[in-house]
Amino acid sequence: MQQTTKDGASVTGLGATTPLGADVRSTWAAMLEGRSGIVPVEEEWAAALPTRIAGRLAADPAEALGRVRARRLDRCQQAALVAALEAWADAGAPEVEPERLAVVIGTGVGGVLTTLGQDDLLETSGARRVSPYTVPMMMPNGPAAVVSMELGARAGAHTPVSACASGAEAIAMGLDLIRLGRADVVVAGGAESCLHPLTLAAFGQARALSTRNDAPQEASRPFDAARDGFVLGEGAALVVLERPGFAAARGARVHATLAGAATTSDAHHITAAHPAGQVRAIRLALASAGLDALDVGHVNAHATSTEVGDLTEAQSITEAVGTHPAVTAVKSMTGHLCGAAGALGAIATVLALREGTIPATRNLDTPDPQIKLDIVTGAPRHGRWTAALTNAFGFGGHNACLAFTI
Repeated sequence: MQQTTKDGASVTGLGATTPLGADVRSTWAAMLEGRSGIVPVEEEWAAALPTRIAGRLAADPAEALGRVRARRLDRCQQAALVAALEAWADAGAPEVEPERLAVVIGTGVGGVLTTLGQDDLLETSGARRVSPYTVPMMMPNGPAAVVSMELGARAGAHTPVSACASGAEAIAMGLDLIRLGRADVVVAGGAESCLHPLTLAAFGQARALSTRNDAPQEASRPFDAARDGFVLGEGAALVVLERPGFAAARGARVHATLAGAATTSDAHHITAAHPAGQVRAIRLALASAGLDALDVGHVNAHATSTEVGDLTEAQSITEAVGTHPAVTAVKSMTGHLCGAAGALGAIATVLALREGTIPATRNLDTPDPQIKLDIVTGAPRHGRWTAALTNAFGFGGHNACLAFTI
């Protein structure tokens, strides 16, 4: 076993499937172009719902995996596997002992499409029509299990379930595994696919969703004065983290370094965030990375496009970091990927540092006057930044912050 260390982790692989593209390359290109992946939900069941728009995957993951294989996987698991295979290939398929390879994939609800679909089948057609694969397909740990079996990872297959902070918390856990000497390589991130009448109706009843059904691409508008709720999306995003010495020994290309991470809980309210918990997560992440607030040049905000949520986060960033970093909100283009959102934010942050380009926040027509942040809008911003943060917050008072350097 390796010795415990405070070093960061090398990010050597990136993989994603999102409403903007089937992979990281196409997703990033769409972000830089300011495109939107929000589309109408055209199924008949949507007609009676207040919200009839969503961030649908740009490509069906079942097509990439093959129909036979895909039938035994929930759509959430399919997306996770597609993203994992891309990330693994991007890292150069590292040769690592199975006992030194771990997987950590977070999700908010797991295989909810299987759960609800099989329940419908039970009600209409009886128990004999229920799929024998139902249990492994509906388990929240299904994505991590499937990816661990695909890659032969035996150092652990873990599943943080912390609502919309899940993907970022998974990456934070990956860093912990490396720092504690329990793994040399960790595949970490998040996956979610829960576009269903029940989830759309439930979020709608909570008045959390935008109802701009006539203008889907303009519906997700973080930090805008006219924001009216988030747009539910689906997708998966995974990174390959490596112990720096291991990556160097094999001559791996390093996109960036995960220098630090932190998770906190509010212990305040099941849905309403508390700024103190967010501030503490950001400050702990900076301390974990050995960074000062003034070192941070960019923040990828959680920014879901809810009235209270965006304002709370803006206040937290201002208090914990300041108003000097360039801030962006990629959910303005993808919608809210729930358990995968924090992991996609991490990938966007890594690419912003690597490429020296921050995507613009879409639909920011009239900035909320209460928000004093330097939000990138209109066009991507170019520059050289050496440190950046990405935030992810979830119902239940979950807060996660990741600190990257280059």
